[in-house]
Amino acid sequence: MIPAPAPKNPRTMTVLRRPLSRAARKEERTAWVFLLPWFVGMAGVTLGPMIASLYFSMTDYNLLSSPKWVGFENYSKMLDDPRLRQSLSVTFIYVALSVPLLLAVALALAMVLNRGIKGLAFYRSVYYLPSLLGASVAVGILWRQVFGTDGLVNKFLGLFGVHGPGWISNPDTALYSLVVLHVWTFGSSMVIFLAGLRQIPEQYYEAAALDGAGRLHQFRHVTLPLLTPIIFFNLVLQVISSFQSFTQAFVVSGGTGGPSDSTLFYSLYLYDEGFGRLHMGYASAMAWLLVVIVGFLTAINFYFSKRWVFYGDGK
Repeated sequence: MIPAPAPKNPRTMTVLRRPLSRAARKEERTAWVFLLPWFVGMAGVTLGPMIASLYFSMTDYNLLSSPKWVGFENYSKMLDDPRLRQSLSVTFIYVALSVPLLLAVALALAMVLNRGIKGLAFYRSVYYLPSLLGASVAVGILWRQVFGTDGLVNKFLGLFGVHGPGWISNPDTALYSLVVLHVWTFGSSMVIFLAGLRQIPEQYYEAAALDGAGRLHQFRHVTLPLLTPIIFFNLVLQVISSFQSFTQAFVVSGGTGGPSDSTLFYSLYLYDEGFGRLHMGYASAMAWLLVVIVGFLTAINFYFSKRWVFYGDGK
């Protein structure tokens, strides 16, 4: 009597992979060749500098002599650095004000352009232009002229008998002028919002109108819920970008973060410590602190997105 074969355990079964054909192997090698520049760039431009920065953050390094290992001394030094606290305060205020305002302006203009006005491509290009120029040195210099004591803003206010201050030279208003500059660079967010608005089915608005919903109710109960993934996407991008703002404050303040450190962005202080004072080890530690802050805020955004982002699939 022939014994019955033992039952096969799916966990111990091995899946035999058919050997790739010659053409398939050639395509695979070609794919790796095209991916090679990306891997080289990732290792040489991203991972390599990150590892070096982490090492330098634990050293006393001034770019002119060999780094000296100091452990976590640079990180503990941050706790007693008043300018670091000031730069964090300025940056958090800047992000808290500029990001919501930018998103609101971008969404408002996207809704106006979504009405199907003539020359949409032209207006879309014109409104996108500030996003390309906003971080340039030329615009920073222009902003100093516009918001200076004798700038265009004060000349306009003078027509109504109002004597405006030196917006850039006044510690109470200098930061807000940079907030306005950042809001002015709404173009990229506007284009993304416009693309999202184009994806909302028109029948949703027709059904809401049949139920007696006006434009405000349609915006609140149709547009916003269906646009929440786009809002979340723009929010994450703008928070990360705002924490890295540098050029505007550097040009407007002349690289000092003045007046009275009122425009001392975190990235500007990091640059001053690293390349101005040659405290490269301390600047590297500051860079890693920025990574932790941005990573933490991004994680918080993703956590709370479960409560207000609607993806249309019941999640």
